[in-house]
Amino acid sequence: MLALVQRVASARVDIAGETVGAIGRGLLVFVCAEPDDTDALADRLAAKLLKLRIFADAAGKMNLDLAGVAGGLLVVSQFTLAADTRSGNRPGFAGAAPPEQGRRLYERLVQAAQRLHGSVATGRFGADMQVHLVNDGPVTIPMTLRG
Repeated sequence: MLALVQRVASARVDIAGETVGAIGRGLLVFVCAEPDDTDALADRLAAKLLKLRIFADAAGKMNLDLAGVAGGLLVVSQFTLAADTRSGNRPGFAGAAPPEQGRRLYERLVQAAQRLHGSVATGRFGADMQVHLVNDGPVTIPMTLRG
């Protein structure tokens, strides 16, 4: 699974002018499933995201996780993370899981995160979304988990 993690002061997802998911301080995570990904991998990614220590402690060191700052998690599906730009000028997306598998793994990741952490918001899989964020730092971390 591919993820792009952004530490945010706030973030929200709007669809057709309506806010469908929003958080204050926390993590905005864009997620893309790949064809070989499994439920177990989605569960592992959820656990890793929640334990990622990228928030400052009292000494200013990135040492706290999401629970340590009582932060929110906003998870947004984004198949374009699998873009292949090696040739030509138009990206290819064959590296992304087919839509049905992508949706299932996205929902699995969200459910795993909700079991482990109280404050989880989402976008809507496959929708045309407008994502608004205030990146804190900025801190942006790409993640790749493989089985």
